[in-house]
This record gives sequence, structure tokens and C-alpha cells, in this order.
Amino acid sequence: MAVVLPTFSTRSRVHAPVPARVDVAVIGAGLGGLVAAARLARAGRSVAVFDGHYVAGGCATMFVRGPAERRFSFDVGVHYVGDCGPEGRLPTVLRESGVDVEFRSLDPDGFDELIFPDLRFRVPADRDLFRDRLVAMFPAEKRGIDRYLRLLREVDHLGRPGAPRGWRQLWDATVHGRLAAVNTAVSAGEFLDSCTRDPKLRAVLTAQWGNYGVAPGRVSLMMHAGLVNHFLKGAYYPKGGGQVIADGLGAVIEAAGGTIHLRHLVEKIEVEGGRASGLTVRGPHGEVCRIAADVVVSNADYKRTMLELLPDGTVPAPERRKVEDAEMAGAIVLACVGVEGDLGALGMRSANYWTFDDYDFDSAAAAARQGSRAIHGAFLTSATRKDPGTPGHAPAGCETLEVMGFVAGDESAWGVAPGASLGPAYRREAVYAERKAEVEEALLAKAESVFPGLRSRIVFREAATPLTQNRYTRATDGTSYGLAAIPTQFLGNRPGFRGPLPGLYLAGASTRSGHGILGAVASGAQAARAVEKDRRPG
Repeated sequence: MAVVLPTFSTRSRVHAPVPARVDVAVIGAGLGGLVAAARLARAGRSVAVFDGHYVAGGCATMFVRGPAERRFSFDVGVHYVGDCGPEGRLPTVLRESGVDVEFRSLDPDGFDELIFPDLRFRVPADRDLFRDRLVAMFPAEKRGIDRYLRLLREVDHLGRPGAPRGWRQLWDATVHGRLAAVNTAVSAGEFLDSCTRDPKLRAVLTAQWGNYGVAPGRVSLMMHAGLVNHFLKGAYYPKGGGQVIADGLGAVIEAAGGTIHLRHLVEKIEVEGGRASGLTVRGPHGEVCRIAADVVVSNADYKRTMLELLPDGTVPAPERRKVEDAEMAGAIVLACVGVEGDLGALGMRSANYWTFDDYDFDSAAAAARQGSRAIHGAFLTSATRKDPGTPGHAPAGCETLEVMGFVAGDESAWGVAPGASLGPAYRREAVYAERKAEVEEALLAKAESVFPGLRSRIVFREAATPLTQNRYTRATDGTSYGLAAIPTQFLGNRPGFRGPLPGLYLAGASTRSGHGILGAVASGAQAARAVEKDRRPG
């Protein structure tokens, strides 16, 4: 297998004839929308998917730079996923959707390496070894560490596939999950107050906060624990790059008779008789068409769905105010780098590297929320390290590196007028270009601090800001994580899979299935189940 050009199917999907009517119209070709479409198409429904981008996959896409003989391929959002063994949750949901993806394991002895000013810690894909390493580094904190590990085990048990519901769930929680049950509405920081006051241990335990984009002191404990458990079952990367998941789902949809329409931006959800009845779509040449549908599945940004795509007056005023006030997760700046030579010679393994200036993540996250573009830490990962031997990631003799950090997502922080990032012109504005270059340099400085000598080997570099995310995915505040997973916006406080009016269903990072690759895929499956259940005769 080799990396396939992300634009391989672009031409046919841009020019595919738009149907006048379908059973199911899907907004957004991100993973949630593609999974919902694949499942419903395989169930015999006529399905059409619409997306304004020229590549299907949303955040699970790749892009290429350079001529064929010197081509680099970079992931936009698929950097690693957890629990992808043979019976893992993500492979299972994908198989149920008609797709088989091969996942390659990152270094199980340390898939994430945490780098602080005066300590380093490798996170292993083994709960017992994880505990042993924590106790060895922080022997005086053994009791608190064990309390934390108990919480992880209980959350994992209560959230396992096939776990009981109703009164059986209450009994299960009473017997096997009392610590988790009484802490469902607290933040990770609040729970850690009952485990330890050691700032270094707290930082090690929450260093992966970049995977959910909310400060550890504010994130839902259930979100944090679920993510840690997810990766303790192994960390993986899809062979052939992140695009293979979207490509596989797209092929399933089209094989079942469905269609995917790229560069077709949805402008409105049509409503008739109090229910969703179709879409108004603007095509690649400005043409406007209406698609009638029995059902609409929106995988678009939650705020945009509720506040912009639905007609005025559709969403009741109290719910509309709640949506307007909802908090989004943090936004990311990404530097994509082509490196000449062997990254292994610089010490890079098949692992991710998290580097931090200090142990205070909450202050760094608060600064970004208040408009800061300063880089307080960075996440480094390499597809060529995680997927060795697969052609197409980089030219011969070169490797790829992606470096990320959290920054302000608001357009004003980048010197851009409100709404300007929905088109390409903002990229030519001098203030934006200057600020983007400053942040890119800061990311590369972080990378050089982890792997000295890296800068002299760079042969390609390009950065993407939160405005890039907004431009291609219409994501509020440029986040790829959807609604912030704070306690008041998590579990039952998060949107379900049915929208505010009949015939409208929701998928994506802001739904109850959570964000990330697994969350998005699971949301599509849940939305499809809801559609099938509601349309079942009797």
C-alpha cells in the first residue's frame, strides 16, 4: 500500500450530478457524515453527501506539496488513535460500516514521550507499567496515584461496549464504579485535588490535554479518563495515512449507490411543515440548487447548524441562547515540515513528543482563550516514523514532521476581519502573514529543542492556523474538537443525535459520542441508528 493522492476522486465528486431528491441528505463529508452515509446507503437508502471542501474527510484528510518526484504528504488531523487492536472500538465501528483499515502500532513502551524542563516520562500502552513508572518517579505520591488508577479502571469498566443500562447500570456503578459514579460532574483538576498536590505529577497525568483542547483544570473528568484509557489500550496510526479512512468510507457510499458532492456548500436546511425537508446548496460555479430529502443528517459545526443553517425561528429562543453561549474547545496551529535525512538519527522513535515550557497547563490554555498566539508547548509527530516503508509520505531520503500548538482561534487575534476566513483572501493580508510566520517560527524552535540539528535539515515548511481550519471546515473559532468538553457540556449535557425538529439528525465532534476520530466515527453510527429506528414501520 502507498499513500493515495487525497484529490484522487475530487474531479468526479465535484462534477457528480446532483440528485433532485434523496432519502437522506448529509451535510459535511467529515468522518461522522461519511459513516452515517455509508451505513444508510448500505441499508438501502438513497444518500447524497455535500461538502464545501474539495477533499472528503473533514479533519481526517491529507494534503500534498511538491512535484511527483519530490512530494510530501501531511495529515491534517489523524495523528494517532487508541484501542485499534483486532477487537478495538474504532476498527469494529469501521468494519460495521463496510471498511477495513490496517492500523500500525506506535512504540508500546512509550507511544507518548512527555518532555518538561527537568523530567521526561514515557507513557506505555500498559496500565500496570504506567502505574509502576509513575510510582518510581513519584514514590511519595503512591496513594494518590493508586486512587487515580482506580478511577481510570472504573471509568473503563462502566463505559465498556455492552455495559448495562437502566437500573442494571446503577447497580453496576454501585458495585464496580463508586468512585467514578460520584465524580461524573467534576473536572479533572478537581478530582486530582483529592489525589495529589504535586504540580509535576499533575502535569504528567494531564499532559495529553492537547488531545481534547480544554485546560485540565476545566475539562470533564470523564472526558479525561476516557481519553487516557483509550490510549492505554495501545496507540496506532492507519497504514497509508489518515486519508485511508475517509477514502474507504467514500468508496462504500458510492458502491451502494450514494453520491458525494464536493465543493458544494450547504447554505440552508429547508424546513416544511415543521420538519427538515432538504437542503439549499451552492455549487462550485455559484449555481444554487435545492435537494429534497426525507431526512437530513448534519455533520457540520454544531453552532453553524443551529444558528446559521436552520431558518430563523426554527430553534426556540432559550435553546438558541444556550447554543450562542456554548464554549468551543481550543484551536491549533500546525506546522508541516519536510526533513532531509533520517529522523531516527536525531532520536525520534515511532512515538509522539509533547514538550512543555513549564507545568502550568491551565495558564497556557487561558492565555490562548484570551487571544494569545504565544506557544507554551508543542506536540511533535511523524507519519514516516509511524508508518515506515509506506511509499508516498515523503520523497526518498526525506521524512515528514508535524508540529502543533494551541493558540487563539478568533480571527481578531490574527488581524483578520470577522468572517474573512471563510474565503481565501485573508491569506494575503500583511498582518496575518506576519503573525502566522511568527507562530511557525516558534513551533520550529520547539521542535529544534527536542531534536537538536533538525532546523538545518528542513527542506519544506508550511503552516496552517485556526483560520485555515475555519476556511475548510467552517469550524467555529477554528477548533477541530467541537464543543469544549467541560462538565456542563459533556455526557448528557452534550447534544444528542436527533436535532431540534423532526427529520434532522446530528453527527460530529460536538455530539455525545465525543470528539476525535473515534468520536466522529461513533457519532455517524449513532446518527444512522437513530434514522433507521425512527423510520422503522410501526
